[in-house]
Amino acid sequence: MAKARLAEGGGRLLCIVPAYNESDHIGAVIDDISAHVPDSDVLVVDDGSADETTRVATEKGASVCRLPFNLGYGAALQTGYKYAAGNGYEYVVQIDGDGQHKAEYIPQMVECLEAEDVDLVIGSRFLGEQGYRVPLLRRIGIAVFRTIASILTGRRISDPTSGYQAFNRKVLDILVTDAYPWDYPDADVIIMLHRAGVRIAEIPVKMRPAPGQQSMHSGLRPIYYVFKMLLSIFVTLLRAAPTRAGGS
Repeated sequence: MAKARLAEGGGRLLCIVPAYNESDHIGAVIDDISAHVPDSDVLVVDDGSADETTRVATEKGASVCRLPFNLGYGAALQTGYKYAAGNGYEYVVQIDGDGQHKAEYIPQMVECLEAEDVDLVIGSRFLGEQGYRVPLLRRIGIAVFRTIASILTGRRISDPTSGYQAFNRKVLDILVTDAYPWDYPDADVIIMLHRAGVRIAEIPVKMRPAPGQQSMHSGLRPIYYVFKMLLSIFVTLLRAAPTRAGGS
């Protein structure tokens, strides 16, 4: 259904792919997106890569926004959000450049946005019988933020740290504002959007194991990540609920 509507021009979809030194994977990611949502546009945000990420993405036909140096995952994402808002896209999907996220779920995510009357769809690794394994420290962190996000939103959020998400223009117009926590966008973004009246849903997805060692969740980084995320959530709760760009 989602594919048919997109093919008929019922809505414009942009897939944002933040990438840092992903020349080994970015081509396959773009091919995967093109195979499952051929009518979508693809924007690769090259976060100051030192490899051939930009060249490979360009050769695969994606639009590329290359940042002058490495600004981090959140800044790369918001660069994509601002591109999407400025170019009038109705739906946005964010999908990682390392190949972990399977593009086969994009039509289902977009269909959920339309059929279920929600604004944000999260691809959850932990719904159903997924068997997705994560390191112990990261698993503890996910459990902590799952509990916090579920309590603060009043609904069960099984995967608050999933970067595989689809959303509509309402969400996009919030994410481009200064309220967006670009340093460590994760569970704090879900809480922020809930406070702005965004309707949230999850669907089960299967993900590939993360291939590289560049993740902010590798090694002992989860300890620092938990501290930073708790601080960001606290700041989010202190702030007034965000509004859409333009004050609407």
